[in-house]
Amino acid sequence: MDLEAVRTFVAVTDTGRFRDAADDLAVTQQAVSKRVAALEKSLGVRLLSRTARGAALTMDGEAFLPHARALLGAEERAIASVRSGRRALRVDVIERRLAPAGRLRAFHQARPEFELDVATLPNADAAVAAVRDGLIDAAIRAVPRPGTRLPEDVRATRVDDEPVQLLVGPGHALAELRTATPADLAGHRVGMPTALPGTEWGAFYADLAAEFGFTLDTSWPGVGLEPLLTTVASSPTLATFVTERSDLIWPAGYGLRRIPLTSPTPIYPHALLWHADSPHPALAAFRDHLAAAYEPVADSWTARWAA
Repeated sequence: MDLEAVRTFVAVTDTGRFRDAADDLAVTQQAVSKRVAALEKSLGVRLLSRTARGAALTMDGEAFLPHARALLGAEERAIASVRSGRRALRVDVIERRLAPAGRLRAFHQARPEFELDVATLPNADAAVAAVRDGLIDAAIRAVPRPGTRLPEDVRATRVDDEPVQLLVGPGHALAELRTATPADLAGHRVGMPTALPGTEWGAFYADLAAEFGFTLDTSWPGVGLEPLLTTVASSPTLATFVTERSDLIWPAGYGLRRIPLTSPTPIYPHALLWHADSPHPALAAFRDHLAAAYEPVADSWTARWAA
């Protein structure tokens, strides 16, 4: 249905005269008549009748008028939903318990006037495609994954260096260390069931294992984090990795120990992705917020492919 014709019909109804409607719409009276006639033809009914005093609604016109106003109202709401500054900023993060989600919460606390919509896409490739296609406004990911390139219209900049820590049970050979070096991991087995090929975190931990000589075990029975933590807590040989600001909780009886890694400190490289042509006003504020909070970690190691 032609919404301009609907708008013209409502204008004639409100003003009571074709001429006055033409003045309000900044068109000719002839254009008003043609639009109304076309609308009546498409509906198969007569909506207005001309009188000596102007225009009057027919019975069909009276029935159609509230729906015509509803159509125009829906049009206004649809436009407002995507008008700059009205739509929520849609941002993808790797997982809601990890550091990028914390960065989003901090931004919302600092700038509550901006509404946020959080997504969790499967991997960096999906996030890059969603940014490129305008399905999301931004993503915080480790990119570009080895063997891939960012599209020309997608930008990326590092916004967070998050230290990786070792997590071991009380009986593990490294449990008594206050800190460890990545070289201390040589010959040990580290369980990371989610670090699968095709994911950016899988590529990161595979490179870390190759660099420092430990065994990365990605084959694991059970689903989710809890079975892994249960096994690590009771194992003298199995460890796992957690990032420094990951929000993880386990039973006190597990006795799990977080051991910082230093000399160098492995850091997970969180980068902000956004489309070069994005007009969303909250995006610039979000970028500024992340830039102000970014503190590079000295004496660190990260994957060579990371932005």
